[in-house]
Amino acid sequence: MFQALDLALLVLVLTIKSAFGGVGMLYPKESESRDSKFFDGMWQFRADNSPTRNKGFQELWWKKPLVETGPVIDMPVPSSFNDVTEDKSLRDFVGWVWYDRSFYVTSGWASGKRVVLRFDSAHYFTYVWLNGREVMSHNGGHLPFEAEVQHLLNYDSSNLVTVAINNTLSPTTLPPGTIQYQTDTSMYPPGYFVQNLQMDFFNYGGIHRHVRLYSTPLVYVDDITILTDVRNNIGNVTYTVVAGGGIPRFVEVTLLDASEAVVAQSSKLADSLTIQSPHLWWPFGMNETVGYRYTLQVNVSGDVYRQPFGIRTIRVTENQFLINEKPFYCLGVAKHEDSDFRGKGLDYTLIAKDFNMLRWMGVNCIRTSHYPYAEEILELADRQGVAVIDESPGVGIKNDNNMGNESIAHHLEVMSEMIRRDKNKPSVIMWSVANEPDSSRHLALNYFKTVIQYTRDNDPAHRPVTFVCSSSYKNDVAVQFVDVVCLNKYFGWYEDTGHLELIQRQLHTWFEGFRTLHKKPIIVTEYGADTVPGLHRDPSSVFTEEYQAEFLQEYHKEFDIARQDFLVGEMVWNFADFMTPDGITRVVGNKKGLLTRQREPKRGAFVIRDRYNAIINGTAQTCGCSPSSKYSSQPHSYQHSTNPDQIIG
Repeated sequence: MFQALDLALLVLVLTIKSAFGGVGMLYPKESESRDSKFFDGMWQFRADNSPTRNKGFQELWWKKPLVETGPVIDMPVPSSFNDVTEDKSLRDFVGWVWYDRSFYVTSGWASGKRVVLRFDSAHYFTYVWLNGREVMSHNGGHLPFEAEVQHLLNYDSSNLVTVAINNTLSPTTLPPGTIQYQTDTSMYPPGYFVQNLQMDFFNYGGIHRHVRLYSTPLVYVDDITILTDVRNNIGNVTYTVVAGGGIPRFVEVTLLDASEAVVAQSSKLADSLTIQSPHLWWPFGMNETVGYRYTLQVNVSGDVYRQPFGIRTIRVTENQFLINEKPFYCLGVAKHEDSDFRGKGLDYTLIAKDFNMLRWMGVNCIRTSHYPYAEEILELADRQGVAVIDESPGVGIKNDNNMGNESIAHHLEVMSEMIRRDKNKPSVIMWSVANEPDSSRHLALNYFKTVIQYTRDNDPAHRPVTFVCSSSYKNDVAVQFVDVVCLNKYFGWYEDTGHLELIQRQLHTWFEGFRTLHKKPIIVTEYGADTVPGLHRDPSSVFTEEYQAEFLQEYHKEFDIARQDFLVGEMVWNFADFMTPDGITRVVGNKKGLLTRQREPKRGAFVIRDRYNAIINGTAQTCGCSPSSKYSSQPHSYQHSTNPDQIIG
């Protein structure tokens, strides 16, 4: 039996790790004092196909160029390695893969500079060597890691960076999984194994985001934390700057507005500045000014870093989610980082297209299902006024083996890294620590109490914290700890398939069950139906575009009643079709997208577009009437409001 974890001990361990690894994880930016060199492009690549997947370590592949160790192929970075070739064994590969590339650094970087090698993400466990010497390792995907390397570089001559990455999922990783070995040699070759997943998306691996070398002065800006508040039309901006490398000779902090006009100044590492009649950061649809940001320009002994931020407040009541003290209603979609060929690889064209489609549909909120998205995506959310529920990779925490002390420790470490990276993002309005865990298990109580409280305590801005629940209100033990109840439910799809007439009744029962136990606002974070584009039938049937449209509309009937009281958001699953492992319930991926994987709209996209834009424009019809006659045996008990601000975000 697992023992309750000593949270104080865990915090101490994480503090020590942070101290050794540096406090901050500021996004690298060029400035008067900083240079940056991208390593995007073609790298040399090989998968370790040995039965133990351990040949690369046994033969010390990092000691020389990979091309000298055996056959290599060209592999683009950033990208997932799985879909780049026609090799099925590489598409489904589990284990260690190896990358390397050479590069040059001029002697201009050699004197009086700190040089950092940074990976924005790699999946999942990573070792990095520079010129044959190990410089860092990292456990987990989706989040950045870096190390100082100025003492290992060859200036004005060739350098070699080598990376080993393992995409294996175990019971204690995030996300968790298991390896199943087949020992019957009459049916399977010796050493044969399969990776069992506890998630419904493809286990892409590789270097998914930028790799770069950047420089700073020896005394540098290591971290910036910005907190904002508004009272009596005065904006308060409280900041803390952490300097690294020594005691600063001077500090200059300048607060700039969007036109780069100086608003306030200070000469302290920590201070509180005020702005009269500030421009607030608003999500799309709540104000004429959307995504307004200020910049905190920090100069520490000549090292200049500019941190954008927004002034906005968040508060949760029993029935409302308030942004700048105005009720916010999430008109949302859940997404994936997923596309043809690239897998989860960063692609600016795809990001721009996705945000254009979000605006076309009237979306004002997304969830980073089910892992932290690239910083470039959050940057665009900040600028375009798209609110973000920032979710950890805690998807599929299904059994006791996923909920022990080792798992909790890793989960807390991941939440610490997420907060460190995203704490200054105005678009991030809430943290989600997990998606669809088995929250009915006895161990879930201690597990989620610990992770949620740690997240709440370690976010300087104290944003609301949640996890996405798919368990029944009758046996869930963890929703009691969240600030906002987030629910995934698929009435009419996974339950009572094809019976659209049951959706409104069953959804009402679900709402009533959770509201009776928890007087907290609710967001439906997933609902949707697989839809094959171009498949039509009248009357509708499952997998047709007609069924998707009617399915969504049945949910909307109940949403329109509940959003007059406690419902503060609705999020369709999914924004676009995405890849999953092979299985008899999936035909080349999950087809629940409003858009195809190539971002072409299905019929359901037009239903959502009409609905969301009508709500934003104030032209949506709201139900102030009694439910239809099919509810005569179970009347609604919601308290209807006549205040339109409670209805329209």
